[in-house]
Amino acid sequence: MKKPASLIRNVVTVGGWTLLSRGAGFARDVMMAAYLGTGPVAEAFLIAFSLPNTFRRFFAEGAFNMAFVPMFAKKLESGEDAQGFARDAFNGLAGILVLFSVLGTFAMPWLVWAMASGFVGDARFDLAVDFGRIAFSYILFISLVALLSGVLNAHGRFTEASFVPVLMNLMFIAAMLLAAAAGWDMGLTLAWTVPLTGVAQFAFTYAAARRLGYRFPLRWPGLTPELKRLAIIAAPAVLAGGVVQINLLVGRQVASFTEGAVAWLSYADRLYQLPLGVVGIAIGTVLLPDLSRRLRAGDAQGGRDSLNRGGEFALALTLPAAVALMVIAGPLCSVLYQRGAFSASDAQATALALAIYGAGLPAFVLQKVLQPLFYAREDTRRPFNYAVVSMITNALIAIGLMPLIGFAAAALATTLSGWIMLAQLWFGSRRMGDEARLDQRFVARVPRILAASVLMGGVLAGVAWLLDGPLQTDGVRYLALAGLVGAGIVGYFGIGFAIRAFRLSDFRSALRRQR
Repeated sequence: MKKPASLIRNVVTVGGWTLLSRGAGFARDVMMAAYLGTGPVAEAFLIAFSLPNTFRRFFAEGAFNMAFVPMFAKKLESGEDAQGFARDAFNGLAGILVLFSVLGTFAMPWLVWAMASGFVGDARFDLAVDFGRIAFSYILFISLVALLSGVLNAHGRFTEASFVPVLMNLMFIAAMLLAAAAGWDMGLTLAWTVPLTGVAQFAFTYAAARRLGYRFPLRWPGLTPELKRLAIIAAPAVLAGGVVQINLLVGRQVASFTEGAVAWLSYADRLYQLPLGVVGIAIGTVLLPDLSRRLRAGDAQGGRDSLNRGGEFALALTLPAAVALMVIAGPLCSVLYQRGAFSASDAQATALALAIYGAGLPAFVLQKVLQPLFYAREDTRRPFNYAVVSMITNALIAIGLMPLIGFAAAALATTLSGWIMLAQLWFGSRRMGDEARLDQRFVARVPRILAASVLMGGVLAGVAWLLDGPLQTDGVRYLALAGLVGAGIVGYFGIGFAIRAFRLSDFRSALRRQR
């Protein structure tokens, strides 16, 4: 196996593709907002699409892969039968998913009720059931894609796995353009596009794995000793993934009782997911196999360096993004979303949710940095216990504050429970070895990064006040928003370099460095 590139180089690779994916996903949502607004069809589709994605995170990305990747990486490093293990895991997961897909399709009315009981009694419920039955098979294909992506990532092949979400969003954009030109029903078009994107993503990832020499012939799944161990390790992670999805479920339930709120939260989530996906998910994707290999090799110092540089890089990009989402949430939502069926009041409600989500962004990104410390040790129990505490906190805040602040309770609960989860991961990691300790450079740089981010927030507030008129004027508002964002970028990096929060040499050496 080729020697993998440096941690930061791989993060940049994954982050770059993720940025392209999130950008395409944002374009998809802007088009959806223009075509459907926040009406019944939009809310019904968003719930229907969230169903397979919710269970995908439960089965694959958030749980199964957290157990699979370290085991697979260790087998790969030691020259054991990694291909046989991957093949058995593929068939075992496929068998579970086929059964679950069939059951979920028949149980769709109950699943929609569980996701959005506020829809009962109006047109949104029947539409969500119909769309959900069409879209639910997506879980089969995308969960297998997650497993195949884990195989590719363990080989250091991050580009192929990172392109997959881009493909999905491009297909959605093409489908909406085609539906608008041909006069097709937009809701049904979107629903049918969901499983088609799953097939395309699976075919692309499967072909990439075959080029590495992997074959996955379909066989009746059997419970081998390795799969038993995988199941034992994965079980707490699966439960933890279920807890995270319960948090989302509570949020959607709260939102479903306010007309339009499911869409407001979804559109705010898309903007908030841009930095979260580009930084947090990219670092988590790269850090897990990296730490797994280092732990097996006994390289504690290398593990510590990876963790600290990953955390420093994450905060250098996440803290200014969080400040920006809070300070200019209004201009972002009005300029990017307000057109067609998406009204000014929709933009204001979306901006409120976005500002609340922005306050939780650093917590969710740092979770992606700390979680690999546990999963690389095949410790999935403690993250599960932490997730349970986070789930209880989320439910109490969301349900308790809903009568007082309405749908915003769902966003606030997400943010506060995210910080509580981070605190638990941090204190839990203190009992680990040297690789879990902060080094002097990290401790010195982070306060400066925070200071640069806060000062940048002041720059954004001032420039937003100066550009208030252009930001509300058709034709020039896009240029005004670009100028506002540009001022924030220049202000942040100018201040950051001035107070030595980071240096150009850090980025150059990180990109050149090879382990």
